[in-house]
Amino acid sequence: MISTKRPAAAIVWPIILIALLLNATALIGSDGSVVSSVGIAILAATVMAFIGHLLRQPLLLAYIAAGIIIGPRIGLGLVADVHDIETISHFGLILLLFLIGLEIDVKKLKESGKALIISGFLQFPITVALGIGFFLLLGYKFSSGSYDLLYLAACISLSSTAIVVKLLYGKFELDSLAGRITLGILVFQDIWAIILLGIQPNLANPEILQILLSFGKGFLLVGLSLLVSRYILPPLFKSVSKVPELVLISSLGWCFLVCGIAAWFELSLEMGALIAGVAISTFPYNLDVIAKVVNIRDFFVTLFFVSLGMEIPNPMDNPSVLATAGIVSAFLIVTRFLAIFPILYSLKNGLRISLLPSINLAQISEFSLVIATLGAAAGHIGENTLSVIIFVFVITSILSTYMIKYNDAIQKGLAAALRKIGFLEKSLTSATGNENERREIALLGFHRTASSLLQEIIDIEQEYGLALREKLIVIDFNPEVRASLQSIGIRVVYGDISHLDTLHHAGIENVKLVISSISDTILVGTDNLKIIRQMKEICPQARIMVTAESIERALKMYTEGADYVFLPRVHGAKSLAGLLKNLENGNNEQLEKVRQDEISMLEKRREIVR
Repeated sequence: MISTKRPAAAIVWPIILIALLLNATALIGSDGSVVSSVGIAILAATVMAFIGHLLRQPLLLAYIAAGIIIGPRIGLGLVADVHDIETISHFGLILLLFLIGLEIDVKKLKESGKALIISGFLQFPITVALGIGFFLLLGYKFSSGSYDLLYLAACISLSSTAIVVKLLYGKFELDSLAGRITLGILVFQDIWAIILLGIQPNLANPEILQILLSFGKGFLLVGLSLLVSRYILPPLFKSVSKVPELVLISSLGWCFLVCGIAAWFELSLEMGALIAGVAISTFPYNLDVIAKVVNIRDFFVTLFFVSLGMEIPNPMDNPSVLATAGIVSAFLIVTRFLAIFPILYSLKNGLRISLLPSINLAQISEFSLVIATLGAAAGHIGENTLSVIIFVFVITSILSTYMIKYNDAIQKGLAAALRKIGFLEKSLTSATGNENERREIALLGFHRTASSLLQEIIDIEQEYGLALREKLIVIDFNPEVRASLQSIGIRVVYGDISHLDTLHHAGIENVKLVISSISDTILVGTDNLKIIRQMKEICPQARIMVTAESIERALKMYTEGADYVFLPRVHGAKSLAGLLKNLENGNNEQLEKVRQDEISMLEKRREIVR
């Protein structure tokens, strides 16, 4: 019954919503006022967002589709003048860049590995260089007053933070090595975008002194913002921190103050918003600000993308634009592999870690739409070029939704093809021979729980003089983890635990204990039930410990043959229950002692995964 009702609902609800939209539009009227235009835009966005949700498409695409439907160029002409909502939607653009700035953590960049820094720094210029060559072949030229070629090359070099973060978060891959490299490259792209915004106002008069003056103003604005955020804003925010509304309004006030200074410096408001966000990104209140501003931003950003959709010309009037966008979309996907994979692979990250960021970043950025829109308003690019960039955004966003969803399967296929032409897993080491004879404990995958377990093992070694590390073997595909573990004497096999061949060749057939400390929601390509069955085949004499997230799943694992199932929420609750007992008895001194002991313990731990 369930499977038959859902498709029917998926068809009926959009029809009902469209009917409501038309009726509501009639009630609101089309008197040309800003209020009616905004009302129609929001109603259309609501309907298309619902349909997009049913089809599992990004909301940004739904908003653009809403603009197409109500716009005068392709759609029903319910809003005749796009300028009615452009001014209001510009606030969304400013808030979007302010939030992107808030999410840029400069400290994390300093702590990132060599692979992230090098790939993040080089990806953009490499892609731009490839883009310039490609668009020259397509017939675009360098000419005075026309910058279509440069805009196209720059815009296809930026990837979508909104789409990538949302999809990777849903797959629990943000904190994986590939996820962190992906996010790091996105941060570097944001920095390159700041540079582009600094150059953009002077493209019409590309004198070196003017460009240097623009950079100087930009650096001065950054310097002033950082000084204010370090010496003036902290006490101000601290004084209002107990009133959330004041924190929000103070943050917005800071944003528009920097935007005003940027305008006075003849820089773009968008650049000012981004710098304002970066300046307070390290404040302890930034997460609260993000949580509150995001709702305001979403309203205005919705209008921005609806207005963008209204400006899309009818592709049937110029089919070559749509054909060009299709070709450019294919080229964009290829350039992500050409610009990212060789760098990561040459740094010995292995095929999997080198391929995944290339797959994750294969789309155009909403930032590119911002840059292109500003370029069109400044007369730097023509209407056709703006349309190509918009169509590329639509095409690659749809494709990327599925590429990220199935990134593991895609990388496995690409890795298999690359191995056939001579690419090897540079971090892969053999685990055969006598080297594994002493290995009695196998850790399948190495993440936070395994890291904490290893710390406990090291503490036991030091306390009782045991040689437990010699008995461990870890199987994981994270090169950073491998290097860290090897430095403390842990045997590591580089490999994907979802592959049966990897487990067969890892040399664990004689181990006495197998531990999988990673939950099913984080495991990729396998699950703990499958691991139990595989271990029964590979090392039938071994005890098997696995991890579950629900009681039903844990019981099923016991039925399947697990010797012990770690259920984090149940075992964590037992510890909390002891603390609750102290509170119930009014034993605050005991609780304070527990608190201090916990802080002392955490400060002393030196785990591989922090």
